[in-house]
Amino acid sequence: MSTVKSECPICEKEVTYEEILTKEDYEVRGELITVDVRYEKCSGCGAMFENLTHTEDPRDKAYREYRRRYVMLQPEEIRSIREKYGLTQKELSTLLGFGGATLSRYENGALQDEVHDDVLRNAEEPRYLLNLIERKPEALRRERRSHLIQTLKDYKSDRFSFDAFFDEFFADYEPTELSGFKYLDLLKLYPAILYFCKDGIFKTVLNKLLFYADFKHFRDYAISITGARYAHSPFGPVLDHYELIFSALIKEGMLEPNEIFYPSGDIGEVLIPTTKPDLSVFGPSELKVLASVKEFFEGYKAIEISKFSHEEEGYKETDNGELISYHYGDFIKIPR
Repeated sequence: MSTVKSECPICEKEVTYEEILTKEDYEVRGELITVDVRYEKCSGCGAMFENLTHTEDPRDKAYREYRRRYVMLQPEEIRSIREKYGLTQKELSTLLGFGGATLSRYENGALQDEVHDDVLRNAEEPRYLLNLIERKPEALRRERRSHLIQTLKDYKSDRFSFDAFFDEFFADYEPTELSGFKYLDLLKLYPAILYFCKDGIFKTVLNKLLFYADFKHFRDYAISITGARYAHSPFGPVLDHYELIFSALIKEGMLEPNEIFYPSGDIGEVLIPTTKPDLSVFGPSELKVLASVKEFFEGYKAIEISKFSHEEEGYKETDNGELISYHYGDFIKIPR
């Protein structure tokens, strides 16, 4: 505790205040969050006041803790995304389809919903914004539109720092129904792979978990998590060029293959992660879907999850090697 001297608004005397730090619960979207709250007690009349000499807002602290728990963007991070490309609040709001004052409220501390948080995270990616500008050319004045398009094209995004080898296979990836209307995002695909590989996993099972995570998120939120494409294979849906992607992770030392020898003489290969995934790249809805898919298929063997995936509409309606449209996500057989 500490003391400060000021005029009390109740007894109107120059008195000494005792600063008291206590804890209080604030309800945020049905969840109680405990934060520190400062009160000041008048030594004359005993009245207590909140934040006479401090600018702390307990409700703002509760919101910040809620965002931290659910890996949501903080106000200054939202502002940083907008300023990164020199956009006004009105320009970015129009591009993203937000209401007039929505972005301003978020930047000033209002708590965003999960869908808007995911959209804002996507807006950090130059190619995502370019796609929005192409779809909504009327959102910006001609001069601003031309300048921003050039800025976005020149911007070096870490999300797409493919080397020539990867570019050969993935350069034509566009945000269509085959990618869940999202550009391929290796900074989400890699952590998703590591997340599912936590205890060691067969490639067959890994491919199915990734497929269901992306297609479930598309079904529930109208956009995939990773922007990956999936193809029909004899053992069920698989990542397009999955061997290339898994090999890249092994080469980078993020995954380690481990052979398993069976009494029958067969040999299997389990992928084991050598590092923990960075889950901070995922939004709340993405983390929720990843966890629910992992929980739903807990205990499934490779042959069981393969048989399960063979019953999917998107699998039955495609031929071997054919890419599976995310529109079939509406029919996947796992709960919402």
